[in-house]
Amino acid sequence: MDLNAARMFVAVVQAGSLSAAAARLAIPLPTLSRRIRELERQLKVQLLERSTRGTRLTDAGARLYEHAGGGIEALLEAEQAVASDQARLKGRLRLSLPQTFLPWWDLLAAFQRRYPDIQVHVTSTERRMDLVEDGIDVALRVGAIVHEAMVARHVLSFRNVLVAGPALVQRLGLPADPDALQRFPCAVWSTRIDARWDLGGQVVVPRAVLTANDYHFLCSRALDGDVVTELPPFLAAGPIRDGRLVPLLPQYPLPEWPLHLVYPPHRHPSTIIRTYLDFCQGWLPNIARACEVGAAA
Repeated sequence: MDLNAARMFVAVVQAGSLSAAAARLAIPLPTLSRRIRELERQLKVQLLERSTRGTRLTDAGARLYEHAGGGIEALLEAEQAVASDQARLKGRLRLSLPQTFLPWWDLLAAFQRRYPDIQVHVTSTERRMDLVEDGIDVALRVGAIVHEAMVARHVLSFRNVLVAGPALVQRLGLPADPDALQRFPCAVWSTRIDARWDLGGQVVVPRAVLTANDYHFLCSRALDGDVVTELPPFLAAGPIRDGRLVPLLPQYPLPEWPLHLVYPPHRHPSTIIRTYLDFCQGWLPNIARACEVGAAA
């Protein structure tokens, strides 16, 4: 059964005539009459007797209204409830974020201050989650997008920064070029032992005394004067500004990393998801400033 046509049928019964129902539903009278006839053909029964004085239910029409009327009204109430929740932006937003991406936590705090009735659930992980299987609405992804079935909205691009503590630089000096890093103990963000750095297009294998997938830990070791390491600009900016870290080899920059918001391709994304995406777009200048080491220094 065509539920939309059944809804129109219920409206005709409740309004008392086709013309009154057409006005209530804000659709042309010929369209309403045609949909009711199509419903009758589908059910192979006459539902309404039409006359110049209006419409009257047949026995079959009365039985259909008795069974369908309450269900249609329940569906309308459910539709209104969903629309009301969307209008108030009340519901749940499920996000995936990379670990240590601190500027995005500030964005989320501002988002929830703006929309306090939205419950945000965040999974912070370096693992590339399956958005559909893991029930993620929107993911923040660093690096190339490999899942072509997803919608990817480019946010910005940034470069990590090579740094060391002043004590280590005072002891070993400043490296003049990437090959000079062989004199330095290095710590590299990596899930592999044979980590490499691409410095201005020159690939080097640093003397890695430590590999880890935690930038906070790498930052701590650099601040202690133990190692040379790479850090995201938003982690490096403050210590560089305060003189607690020294940028190395700025003429040999690390590769640029693209940042994307990724989400499944919905025909009609929820109002909450669209609002979150638009809010992120408006917050981008703050994220960009957090990723500018030169401006912070």
